[in-house]
Amino acid sequence: MVGMGTAVALDPGRPVLEQLRDRVAALEGGPSRLAVPTLPALDGVLSLRTGGSYGVDSASLALALAAGASRAGEWVGFAGWPDLGVEAAAAMGVELSRTVVVPEPGEHWLEVVAALVDVLRVVVLRPPSGVDARAAGVVDARLRSRSSVLVVWGEWPRCEARLSLEQPRWSGLGGADDLSAGHGRLRSREGRLAVRRGTTPTVRTDVRWWDDDEALTTLAPAATPRWAAQA
Repeated sequence: MVGMGTAVALDPGRPVLEQLRDRVAALEGGPSRLAVPTLPALDGVLSLRTGGSYGVDSASLALALAAGASRAGEWVGFAGWPDLGVEAAAAMGVELSRTVVVPEPGEHWLEVVAALVDVLRVVVLRPPSGVDARAAGVVDARLRSRSSVLVVWGEWPRCEARLSLEQPRWSGLGGADDLSAGHGRLRSREGRLAVRRGTTPTVRTDVRWWDDDEALTTLAPAATPRWAAQA
């Protein structure tokens, strides 16, 4: 037990606030917050923890957060995503045999998400517009009690971290990044991934989708992304 005057050792690789929350939950007898696997390219910028919700601004980021857990053998689910591309999900690393999809939960979305959270490790939700704090609180409580993770593509009242892709750029058509040429095929997508967590400084890293056989890779610090060089 941690008492007055007791030194608390913290992991320098994790946000301090996140670690303190884990310790408070342990002291209160709450469930421990476990780390959920992510894709290797995300290891240095994001730590998914059970009981938390994480916001994203694109389909590619939503799939990336689900793929890490799925690759590690966890069950994942998608709700409110009627145009989910199963081929894209599989290419990202989502194992379809361990995936549950509820394309259009409609007005019952809250009950559907609660049911999915009960049995799946990671649930990806495209929520209806205007989600209020009460509804979000119901889901948050369920996440904590079931040790699950919610990934929200859209607006959500409370998120532990929000991920966005800044200045995304495709390459492939026409050869050397000339997308106006109108021939060839798209090969890869690059951009700067920004992770915002509360009031802490934003963490950024340059990433590339569909680089050789890997769905998502981190660009070497010394490399200048093509989209940045032309900005």
